[in-house]
Amino acid sequence: MNITIYDVAREANVSMATVSRVVNGNPNVKPVTRKKVLEVIERLGYRPNAVARGLASKKTTTVGVIIPDISNIFFAELARGIEDIATMYKYNIILSNSDQNKEKEFHLLNTMLGKQVDGIVFMGGNISDEHVVEFEKSPVPIVLAGSIEETATIPSVNIDYEQAVYDSIKEFIEKGHRNIAFVVGPLHEPRNSEKKLKGYQRALEESEIPYDEELVIEGDYTYDSGLEAFEKLLEAKNVPTAILVGSDEMALGVVHGAEDKGYSIPENFEVITSDNTRLSLMVRPQLTTIVQPLYDIGAVAMRLLTKLMNKEKATENIVILPHRIEHRQSTK
Repeated sequence: MNITIYDVAREANVSMATVSRVVNGNPNVKPVTRKKVLEVIERLGYRPNAVARGLASKKTTTVGVIIPDISNIFFAELARGIEDIATMYKYNIILSNSDQNKEKEFHLLNTMLGKQVDGIVFMGGNISDEHVVEFEKSPVPIVLAGSIEETATIPSVNIDYEQAVYDSIKEFIEKGHRNIAFVVGPLHEPRNSEKKLKGYQRALEESEIPYDEELVIEGDYTYDSGLEAFEKLLEAKNVPTAILVGSDEMALGVVHGAEDKGYSIPENFEVITSDNTRLSLMVRPQLTTIVQPLYDIGAVAMRLLTKLMNKEKATENIVILPHRIEHRQSTK
């Protein structure tokens, strides 16, 4: 049987308002009364009804997190940053996987709003105009984490993806490489087509290296697409000597694909990956990588959301965190 606030009040011989004040930490309760109520709560095993409290305060201290795939280590590290900051500020998390499906994303968005969440952190590869319309209609704040929205209308936290790719390609060029491949994620995602690919092209253009379509291979972030990408690069007219890869899982596929063919990393192919997840350290050779502060992206997104939910002034709504290149064994 569920123990209610009425049961506690009756057992402690006080009003329900007094029990409520004790539960909510209101100081306007005599110490002896507070002690008696807390003893009854402990003995009966009473747990306050979060939904009822939310209705009364118009806050549920619950945040929705919509994530493409929690089994992907990239998103898992982002989610950990979100969860840790949520816990620090005493918010609970409702986590849902969208599978990068637009209909499912909108369904989850409406489901979470129906559950009266106080705010939402959203992660998705393709933020369309339809998404922006839905986000702007939301009665609660929404913050994007690791997701690009071209109009900068919706608060977001990212790194400068174009500059990160540019820096990596320039590093290859400075080492003397001319045939430089880019195994990029899905090109329908603005983060890849409007940011990363442009960084690649800008670096080549500045060094007067012709853009070769055969050296740009589109993958889907998976290990298998990395294996397939390496097979395609071997068939190119100008086989690359350096490869930038758009995700750690794809990079493992590229490295293993090369080793399966008898090639050596970095002697035959230098490789830089993009995420700096634990995978980049677990493979041999360990991967040189663009360091995206994944945990920090999630943490800063959640902190920004807490400010918006509490109507605090945020210094900036579009946050760009720093990146760097961590040199390991997959480059010379």
